[in-house]
Amino acid sequence: MRSQCIWTPCEVLTPLSFKPSTFFTFSFSKQLLLPDKSIAAISSTRRGISSYPSLMASSPSLKDAVSTQNESTQKTQQPLQQVAKRLEKFKTTIFTQMSSLAIKHGAINLGQGFPNFDGPEFVKEAAIQAIKDGKNQYARGYGVPDFSSAIAERFKKDTGLVVDPEKEITVTSGCTEAIAATMLGLINPGDEVILFAPFYDSYEATLSMAGAKIKCITLHPPDFAVPIDELKSAITQDTRAVLINTPHNPTGKMFSREELSTIASLCIENDVLVFTDEVYDKLAFELDHISMASLPGMYERTVTLNSLGKTFSLTGWKIGWAIAPPHLTWGVRQAHSFLTFATSTPMQWAAAVALRAPESYFVELKRDYMAKKEILVEGLKAVGFKVFPSSGTYFVVVDHTPFGLENDIAFCEYLIKEVGVVAIPTSVFYLNPEDGKNLVRFTFCKDEGTLRAAVDRMKEKLKRK
Repeated sequence: MRSQCIWTPCEVLTPLSFKPSTFFTFSFSKQLLLPDKSIAAISSTRRGISSYPSLMASSPSLKDAVSTQNESTQKTQQPLQQVAKRLEKFKTTIFTQMSSLAIKHGAINLGQGFPNFDGPEFVKEAAIQAIKDGKNQYARGYGVPDFSSAIAERFKKDTGLVVDPEKEITVTSGCTEAIAATMLGLINPGDEVILFAPFYDSYEATLSMAGAKIKCITLHPPDFAVPIDELKSAITQDTRAVLINTPHNPTGKMFSREELSTIASLCIENDVLVFTDEVYDKLAFELDHISMASLPGMYERTVTLNSLGKTFSLTGWKIGWAIAPPHLTWGVRQAHSFLTFATSTPMQWAAAVALRAPESYFVELKRDYMAKKEILVEGLKAVGFKVFPSSGTYFVVVDHTPFGLENDIAFCEYLIKEVGVVAIPTSVFYLNPEDGKNLVRFTFCKDEGTLRAAVDRMKEKLKRK
């Protein structure tokens, strides 16, 4: 039976319902986050799933705050938060929330996927040199020519495909913008798009902005294999696109050649586009990465999305790109032109140097991450987690239920406050949070000392129940 994920409206509590002191803020952000007493409402505030703890239930002091605030509303009334209806169900991203909580509680952050070590010197020096050489004004909207050429060269090495850097490559401000430009440039309101859950949260938000209708195919542990029969039933003549992420965040799954070939055949048969997010393509461990665009008949209907940040540990540079045939590139560029217009000029020059790095760099990168992965995976197993295989990315997903907490939100709250380690609750990566309530995600893009310290904290303080 096909599992259909459906958006459901959520109940939103406005700032007028609480005393200002009920919320915690940080000096680097004026945005209101979750109540100081609990993070249990992360998922429920996002989609109103009644089985998850509510803000009111998880923090008794909130009832008093509501009462007191209602009594003095006329004196202290503030403007209501305003947001377009297409975005009103989306809250502060889970990554911002958890990183803020890591700071608040002095926890080791194995949640958000950014390295705690710096990128290579030769790339940073190239950026410094570009700045000194005066390459500091607006770049050409769709990319510095030398960088576009470097992307084309790398794509040819990786896939064997020859692309025109002038007509088929669009440089964006990170892969997240490439995703947004693709959705907004190629998806019309009402178009049907298929996602594989769990998924990177940007997908749902940008599709919502585009007015798309989302169909969701859920991947289940332990191997998160694509349910082929369900996929065949889901793809119809009404389907506009399928969005794939391989290697896959958050599970570490790599789509097999058989799975990709099946998806390709269905897309060709039904005249469906494929958007493929491949930002972790250089972090493929057990299997070779296969780009969907390289399969027979697929380049003409595929937008390949990628970025610099994951491969070169420079996530703050926000350099991404989209590769597509000219008839699809046109839509991507139209949206990009009115989102950011252009991306950082000196960083593009440095990124060109990065992509032309010798193959030894990529070999060493994979070796380093495999060592980090082993430290974390073996440590998590020793602590008592059920650890699922991760063939790519720098993430690993585990089953937290041996420790007796109600769901992933409750477990992550306990892990931060009582153990001092941050993980990401995976329920936020599903349209139906219940599908992810038993799973949490850890990242190993940290130095080995940090990974060992996190494991030691969990061994000492986390007990099976």
